[in-house]
Amino acid sequence: MILRRSPDHRRARQLAASPRGALPEGALRRYLAQPFPPLGADHTSLRLLAVDLETTGLDPDHDRIVSLGFVPVDGTSIVLGGAGQVVVRGSGGLGQEGVGQSATVHGLTDDAVAAGAELTDALDLLLEALTGRVLLAHHAAIEQGFLDVACRRVHGQPLPTLAVDTMALEHRLVTAGWQTGWDREPPQGGLRLPAARERHGLPRYRSHDALTDALACAELYLAQVAELGRGRPVTLRQLTKGG
Repeated sequence: MILRRSPDHRRARQLAASPRGALPEGALRRYLAQPFPPLGADHTSLRLLAVDLETTGLDPDHDRIVSLGFVPVDGTSIVLGGAGQVVVRGSGGLGQEGVGQSATVHGLTDDAVAAGAELTDALDLLLEALTGRVLLAHHAAIEQGFLDVACRRVHGQPLPTLAVDTMALEHRLVTAGWQTGWDREPPQGGLRLPAARERHGLPRYRSHDALTDALACAELYLAQVAELGRGRPVTLRQLTKGG
């Protein structure tokens, strides 16, 4: 199953609909006030936001976001005019020791991160872009986990998300066809973003830049939908539940 929501998504949406004051006006309230697209919507009309986060590690309870990038996808079009990227500096005492060894992955130095935006501003920028859209990411659980923890720290509330995971879609595609020489399952690393893009004939991009990876994910998604649908519309339900 690729459908993932925060366990507290009903409570969060109730807060958005409750009388003024329960949840302050702002990006989170506007995000929560908009329902997710219906599961019956097909991909030609679906509005998504491809998101990538660069972090200091893989544990959202102990590591932090150092940059985020996003690119809207409207139907079968990537909307570069709506793309955005921001470097995020540490806040609340978390990660004040610097980016550590993660700099060798994402290339952001302590000085670059120290000059970045506050987490509150970066999160609100992303929430504005994500409002009314489905989150699209490669191994989406990582983005969902970090964004949920960030929202709890900044706003004291969980962040419900509905996500399409291009890694899970790729697993479905390659195991359905059993690639030549594979024993039912992809080889180690065979589902990573560069490998998945290569299988679809997409160009190779530099990895671990948040905006570039978000764009790479968006392009991969369009190639996957074309293969899944074979010229026919694919519903959000199919994209999120494997149907």
